[in-house]
Amino acid sequence: MLYIYSFPATAQQQPVALDSILQTIRTENPMLQQYDLRAQAQDAYAQGAAGWMAPMVGAGVFMLPYPGQSMEGAEKEGAYMISAEQAIPNPAKQRAKQAYFDSKAAIEQAEGAAIYNELRAQAKASYYNWLVLEKKLDVLQDNARIMEYMLKLARIRYPYSQGKLGSIYKAEARLHEVENMQLMTRSEIRQQNVQLNTLMNRPTEQTFQIDTLAAIPEPVALAADTAYLNQTRSDLRKLDRTIESMQLGVEQEKLERKPDFSLRLDHMTPRSSMMPNQFTAMGMVSIPIAPWSSKMYKANTKAMNLEIEAMQRERQSMLNEARQMVGTMALELNAKREQVENFSTKILPALKKNYDVTMLAYEQNTAQLPEVIDAWEALNMAQMEYLNNLQELYQLAVAYEKEIEK
Repeated sequence: MLYIYSFPATAQQQPVALDSILQTIRTENPMLQQYDLRAQAQDAYAQGAAGWMAPMVGAGVFMLPYPGQSMEGAEKEGAYMISAEQAIPNPAKQRAKQAYFDSKAAIEQAEGAAIYNELRAQAKASYYNWLVLEKKLDVLQDNARIMEYMLKLARIRYPYSQGKLGSIYKAEARLHEVENMQLMTRSEIRQQNVQLNTLMNRPTEQTFQIDTLAAIPEPVALAADTAYLNQTRSDLRKLDRTIESMQLGVEQEKLERKPDFSLRLDHMTPRSSMMPNQFTAMGMVSIPIAPWSSKMYKANTKAMNLEIEAMQRERQSMLNEARQMVGTMALELNAKREQVENFSTKILPALKKNYDVTMLAYEQNTAQLPEVIDAWEALNMAQMEYLNNLQELYQLAVAYEKEIEK
């Protein structure tokens, strides 16, 4: 029974991988769901683009003279009339309209991909911040144990005149500083938890653990391939879809020069039995090439072509800026990675040895507590500097992956 009841709590503490969080954001985030729904709406509009206008029917009288006019015979009786009219759309215009709405759906999907890239970068940044904060918390917990040990030794030696009272107070102050830093770090971890829950559209108070075994980002290429950026960047794809949609809009506008059709049927039943039943059947066609009607779609076509050309210039500018940005980020990322490696392979080991030697001398009564505290502070500051640089490295990697949409 105890095993059964404890299992959900154990399962809840399983670390959550970054890929799982990103997948949840992709499916559950309401900001992304709205773009999926908008794309479906445009698909629905496209399905209705092939429909016809509703038929029109009417009823009334036909050739009925005004009262007071003198007419002879059956002419003064007039007739009852029913009428039906149906507009017949041009099939080419319908196909163009349907293609235009389909292109609108593609724009919404590209916009959703761009928003997902933003949310994915936010989630990665929060996840890696959490990861570094967990490492900082481990360091602080080790530091607290070290300071407690030093304080214990100092209190044991003080009655035998082997230590100074000021050194004991100094060690106590350092211990309380470490405790305050632990409190602040735990608060920051909770903030990252809330941030990820918000992105995943989950209750903000829900807690979980993350996988802290993430690898340090690898070196990246200094030059970004333009073809690769063209394929991966969602903002460029969005511009491409927008340009394609505007080109389809131009084609749709050009088709305004094609005529539209309508059919009309009128049936007259005379009020006089001496007159025969009559009907009128008419086919109508519009004449859009008339100068007073062609001016509008010609001007619209010209304006839309100019907008397309402007958007193509904007796309080229965005591509150039992205290529320059990716190259700069690659240099900064590689430099920061070397700096982190120097901390982990050279600086921290040397300061750790210095602390170990000083601590050993203190245990053998050949060094004083302030010397140990100074060695510990140097090591602690270097550890925190290393973790700060590691956090900056992760953030640079997130920004770089955001630019190349990886």
